[in-house]
Amino acid sequence: MLKAGIVGLPNVGKSTLFNAITKAEALAANYPFATIDPNVGIVYVQDPRLDVLEKIYKPKKVIPTAYEFIDIAGLVRGASKGEGLGNQFLSHIREVDAICQVVRCFDDSNITHVDGEVDPIRDVETINIELSLSDLEQVDKRISRLEKKAKAKVKEAIEEYDVLVKIKDALDQGISPRTLDFSEEELKTIKNFNLLTMKPMIYVANVAEEDLHHPESNRHYQALLHQSKTDGTEVILISAQVEMEIASLDKEEQLHFLEAYGLKQSGLNRVIEKSYELLGLKTYFTAGEPEVRAWTFKNGMKAPQCAGIIHSDFERGFIKAETLAYDDLIKYKTPQLAKENGRVRLEGKDYLVQDGDIMLFRFNV
Repeated sequence: MLKAGIVGLPNVGKSTLFNAITKAEALAANYPFATIDPNVGIVYVQDPRLDVLEKIYKPKKVIPTAYEFIDIAGLVRGASKGEGLGNQFLSHIREVDAICQVVRCFDDSNITHVDGEVDPIRDVETINIELSLSDLEQVDKRISRLEKKAKAKVKEAIEEYDVLVKIKDALDQGISPRTLDFSEEELKTIKNFNLLTMKPMIYVANVAEEDLHHPESNRHYQALLHQSKTDGTEVILISAQVEMEIASLDKEEQLHFLEAYGLKQSGLNRVIEKSYELLGLKTYFTAGEPEVRAWTFKNGMKAPQCAGIIHSDFERGFIKAETLAYDDLIKYKTPQLAKENGRVRLEGKDYLVQDGDIMLFRFNV
């Protein structure tokens, strides 16, 4: 299951957003460290294709993919050194696939700011510095352990040492390692370190309700947009309070509500969509009378690997994958008609699975 960590300074709207997107009751209080333990919530990914498949296959149940959000308590300057219980919180972020950094872009005299005034650029810098310092400490420790072996010309040690020095140099210069070029071998080497600064990140700009209509007039949001172009990080515009309202409505009411705001989808769906894009994730489906189900896979995976997502036996004993593209199903309206028109294919071990493929795996163990 995909995991995203929601981070940010205290009082930026993290817990309000978390409450909204998971319909959980995380403590949202107007003071730092209100959220002491990471709150974990699972949200189901809304994919309109599932509604269409349900009408066609009429299954007993429909299972969407799920996305786990971890609400990390508010970080503050000095978190990497343990300020505000920072180390504890930073360790929770190491386990996530992507980081959603909530940035306050609204003024409200009733909600105190930990640094006295709203300044999204300073806030972003504070969080990014803390993540960098935490990684730097980890990288420094590992480099000092590897030095002797690297000097002794131990091949594996040299490879690891060189890539860590490359990361350390970037961090020392205030450069995000995400922007560096790494070979596949280097990426494999550093994967186990779970470096915070290597994780895909999204800035979630939390604005007041009225700014959803005219974000161009919000100077904080515009400043964050400008910053994002400099460091190559995507920005998603949301209003955490509006997301709370959306979360309390049923599906049909949500559509009317979004329409009134001139939005095509909720902030949550935009965050999920962008996370999938950043992580190179796609969706394939299995469909039949018992159930219609969505499965998340990494772009570039072959049919046996995708079969293994369901069960390791499927990958081990993979024979063929009966495959129908979602668009072909829509064109011919039923699986049977699609089959009669030659659109159902038998794909082998080298087939690269495509987003929207409807698959039936044949295997023998």
